[in-house]
Amino acid sequence: MAGSMLEGKVVVVTGAGGGIGRDFALAMAANGARVVVNDIGASVSGEGLDAGPAQKVVQEIVAAGGEAVASTDSVADWDAAQRIVQCALDSFGRIDGVVNNAGILRDRFFFNMSIEEWRAVIDVHLNGSFYVARAAAPHFRGQHSGAYVNMTSTSGLVGNFGQANYSAAKLGIAGLSKSIALDMARYNVRSNCIAPFAWSRMIGSIPTDTPDQKERVEKLKSMQTSKIAPMAVYLVSDAAKDVSGQIFGVRANEIFLFSQNRPLRSVQRSDGWTAERIADHAMPALKSHFYPLDRSQDVFSWDPV
Repeated sequence: MAGSMLEGKVVVVTGAGGGIGRDFALAMAANGARVVVNDIGASVSGEGLDAGPAQKVVQEIVAAGGEAVASTDSVADWDAAQRIVQCALDSFGRIDGVVNNAGILRDRFFFNMSIEEWRAVIDVHLNGSFYVARAAAPHFRGQHSGAYVNMTSTSGLVGNFGQANYSAAKLGIAGLSKSIALDMARYNVRSNCIAPFAWSRMIGSIPTDTPDQKERVEKLKSMQTSKIAPMAVYLVSDAAKDVSGQIFGVRANEIFLFSQNRPLRSVQRSDGWTAERIADHAMPALKSHFYPLDRSQDVFSWDPV
């Protein structure tokens, strides 16, 4: 294989049967890692099962001289998540990295979203990230090493139409990743997030009913999923031993470091506040710092580099 940055490491990549996850798995293997390629082979909306996609990626890795095994367990089930991690232990004797990439979309405007559409997306993205991360935690803690790479999104960090379930899950993942970083720091375990910008099968389901939507999709088509993989490889590697609790964005040849929530401005009254005083004084003082109802494409308004 091409590199040795991850030589001797074992990495689990979920949702690795296609798109960004496939590129993650291939890049990990190309840099010397032995890889568990996890994917249930479902549709973008999470329906159906197919062992083929995971096995095909394994075959690609093996054909290139690497080592990999397939896992078709679902991240959205606690017991299945345990089996995903156990697959790494049974196949390669250890686990050094987890890339929580598995995801589905059930886009719908909030006022029309069903309970099932909400739960399905939360289960795969947020619960799935917790389940797999938690399954690996005792092993990372015991060996005093390990790295998590969790996939967030500007849909949660900034905002987007019709994705209340996805946005909530992805912002939740950012909070989960920070908590993991804090709780596991004493054990030399790191946790970071990547917000990817790339054209993939999942992003390909974005509606193109309006000129604005069509323009957004055309921009996304120019961004290759393979451009995201080097950041994931770096974050799993020992070169990132001092990097934890951060949120990175990768868009074509651009890398971003995202801000995290901190107070912008404060106001105070020694005699306390009433609702009327808040209306008359607090809100006018704070209003210049309000965030507009931006979407991701409003913030990242320039073309990919």
